Amino acid sequence: MQSPISEAQQYWDQRYRAEGMIWGEKPSATAEHALRLFSEHQVRTVLVPGAGYGRNTRLFSSAGLKVTGIEVSPVACALSQEYDPQTEVHQGLAFETELNLPIFDAIYCFNVLHLLRAAEREAFLDGAARHVVEGGWLFFTVFSEREPSLGQGREVEPFTFESKPGRPVHYFSDEDLRFHFAQFNVHETGIADDHEDHGDGPHNHVLRCIVAQCVK
Repeated sequence: MQSPISEAQQYWDQRYRAEGMIWGEKPSATAEHALRLFSEHQVRTVLVPGAGYGRNTRLFSSAGLKVTGIEVSPVACALSQEYDPQTEVHQGLAFETELNLPIFDAIYCFNVLHLLRAAEREAFLDGAARHVVEGGWLFFTVFSEREPSLGQGREVEPFTFESKPGRPVHYFSDEDLRFHFAQFNVHETGIADDHEDHGDGPHNHVLRCIVAQCVK
C-alpha cells in the first residue's frame, strides 16, 4: 500500500506533467489580499507551503519579500525554478524536520490544508505555529462547505471525500475552520470566490479564508 506522501506526490506529478502551469500565471485574488496585509504589517519573510509552480509566490517575491516555498511535487519544483527563480523552493512535505526551515514573519497557504486528513491537519498547523514568529501572520484558504463538489466520492472522514485517488478533500464550515485555528489569535474569516479555468473548464471555487496571528 502506498503511503499518503507517495500518493500525493504521484497525483501532483502526474497533473503537472500533463497540464503544466495548471492555473495559469495570474495569482489568486487571495494572494493579493494577503500581500496588502503583509505590507501593512511590515512582513519581510513569507513561507508558502504548497508553492506549486510559483504563481502565488511570484507575487510576493516581485513585491520585494523574501519568499520560501515548500512543494511535494518535484515536477512543480522544476517549473517554479523557471517561473519564479527569486523564490527558494524545497521539495518535500511542509514542516518536515529534514527541511531545517527558519522562522518566518508570515505564512500564506493556498488550498493545501483541505487536502489533508484530520491528524495531518492538526500536525500541519502545529508545524505552522513552530515556523512563524510570535505575533506573525497566517493567511490560509480552504474549500468551504459551499463547494459544489461536496459529497462527491468516498467519504473517508467526516466532511472529507476522495473523489480522485490520492486526493482527499475536506470541506470547512466557518465553525470548523475556527476550531482548527484555536491555538492562534483569529482576526478575520470570510468567503472568497476563486475563478479557475483549466482541465474542467471555467468554474468558481467557494473558498473560506482565515487571517490569524501566532501567540506563543
